[in-house]
Amino acid sequence: VVGGGNIWRGRSSEKMDRTRADHMGMLATAINALGLCSSLEMLGVPTRVQTAIEMRQVAEPYIRGRAERHLEKGRVVIFGCGTGNPFMSTDTAAALRAVEMEADVILLAKKVDAVYDSDPNINPNAKKYDVLSFSDVLQRNLGVMDSTAASLCRDNRMPILVFGLDDPENIVRAVKGQKIGTLVNNEGKL
Repeated sequence: VVGGGNIWRGRSSEKMDRTRADHMGMLATAINALGLCSSLEMLGVPTRVQTAIEMRQVAEPYIRGRAERHLEKGRVVIFGCGTGNPFMSTDTAAALRAVEMEADVILLAKKVDAVYDSDPNINPNAKKYDVLSFSDVLQRNLGVMDSTAASLCRDNRMPILVFGLDDPENIVRAVKGQKIGTLVNNEGKL
């Protein structure tokens, strides 16, 4: 599931209707999904884009069974347009798609390398967490992801590994199971 904040952040537009702003954000995620698809295909990786808003000329509509079939055939499936609904973040879309697709874990790449008790860019004494429970995330309002997404993950026992996107090798490290970032799960244990 890709975001679109590099192109458009609907919440930053105070004067615009929120629903319209969110739809513009969904279109931004479609642009990023198509760009990521092209990049992967240039590397020889078979890839498909599915979107929660129908745009058949540029991507497949999201259909769970079709996505499962692509995965069975060894294709990467990129999900664009979030959930297709305003007032839902791409974090919620990631949680929803992960649960639907029966993923093992959500790899959540962020601008910060882990979860902290406060913003490490502002507070040099911010405490980094290696592992947290969803209850901790929600009670402490840690901003890992929105509360709807965190609750959906908690209720479906879907762990999340939060790590920094600044180093492209972090994705490889995460997939290999190396210790990076913060693990969030129901137990709050590794």
